[in-house]
Order: sequence, then structure tokens, then C-alpha cells
Amino acid sequence: MGSEVIILPIIIGSIFGVFYLYFSTRNKERLALIEKGADASIFVKGKEHTAPIWKVLILNISLLLMGIGLGVFIALILETYTSLGEAIYPACIFLMAGLGLFAGFSLTRKLDQ
Repeated sequence: MGSEVIILPIIIGSIFGVFYLYFSTRNKERLALIEKGADASIFVKGKEHTAPIWKVLILNISLLLMGIGLGVFIALILETYTSLGEAIYPACIFLMAGLGLFAGFSLTRKLDQ
């Protein structure tokens, strides 16, 4: 019973610690660059010709999920018509998910151009 009470604050504390370290390190790095006289334009993240992050994220997630669905479908067909057994499911799922992510990477690169 006590472990459930302890795990949640540990998870929340870990997430807070990661974000705190990220933002405090970024702030210190920027202050050091400003003190050395660096131009403030280096802090601007995006370029003019890059695609918005939400388009890239939606494209990659949709292709990943389509790859997983196609992997399950192909594994079902292979299990039905061959004697490969149930071990074919993870193989097909990972293979098709990887192909989906690769297609997403390729399309993202085309979207940036």
C-alpha cells in the first residue's frame, strides 16, 4: 500500500527535475553568450523554410500508427496461411512501424524543402 504513495511523488519530482535542469542550463548558457557579446538572433529557434512542428509530429505519428496497424494485419495473414506461429506478430509490427517512421522521416525532409 505504501509503494503507491511513494511512486507518484518520485515520478512528479523526476519530471520537475528534468525540466528545471533544462531551463536553468539554457538560461545560464544564454546569459554567458550575452556577456561575451553574441548576437541575440542566435536564440531564435526556427528558420524561415522549416515546417511547423505540429505538422511534422502529426505526420510521423500517423505513419507510425498506420505501420503498426499494417504490421498486425500482415502478421494475421501470415499466421493464418503459414505455420509461423504467434512469434510473427512482434516481427511484423516492429518492421512495419520502422518502415512507417522511415517514410515519415523522408516526407518530413521533403516538407522542409
